[in-house]
Amino acid sequence: MTNLVSTTATGEPDTLCRVTRRQAFMALGSACIGGFALQGCSPAGPKFTSTDITGSTIGKSLYLTDHNGQTRTLADFTGKTVVVFFGYTQCPDVCPTSMSTMADVKRLLGADGDRLQVVFITLDPERDTTALLKSYMQSFDASFLALRPTETELKGVVTDFKIYFKQVPGNTPSTYTVDHSAGKFVYDAQGRIRLFSAYGTAPAVIAADIKTLMGERSS
Repeated sequence: MTNLVSTTATGEPDTLCRVTRRQAFMALGSACIGGFALQGCSPAGPKFTSTDITGSTIGKSLYLTDHNGQTRTLADFTGKTVVVFFGYTQCPDVCPTSMSTMADVKRLLGADGDRLQVVFITLDPERDTTALLKSYMQSFDASFLALRPTETELKGVVTDFKIYFKQVPGNTPSTYTVDHSAGKFVYDAQGRIRLFSAYGTAPAVIAADIKTLMGERSS
């Protein structure tokens, strides 16, 4: 099947995030069709620029160890808007761009930035040690958390989120790269998955959508 190549914010091809046509539609489909297996869509809800996936059955739970050695679940972040995305520390472009984007989002939120939790899940636990992940998070924002699944846990979490990833061999066994999905999943303060933000979405757009989520009343 022909690969679709995602692009960076500048429009240049991103060869690290190649996905098949079917996988692209799974990740970027509308709120009511595609791979999100929605239980229902309400046109009367709030308006977002990001894809509204309210009611999706994906990413319903997390139970992974963070870069401090603490087991984390979605319940730990109740009261905060949570943004989850996948990557690896040796990613040369897409992952640091995504991290920088989220640092900008937090800054744009101002005082509400304290109500945002960014969660990075590594797709390369073999090379991404807890110490390396901690250093990587702190280079962008000290509040960002990295989760490091075991190899078994990784299979489960990528299935749960319908994430595409594949190791691409390098010149030596330790210099492989990882093709992977590059979007962001956004949860509201009650731990419900609400939005999918495609790679390359401007920080101001993501911040505006998060502001809308934060302004909702609990229900």
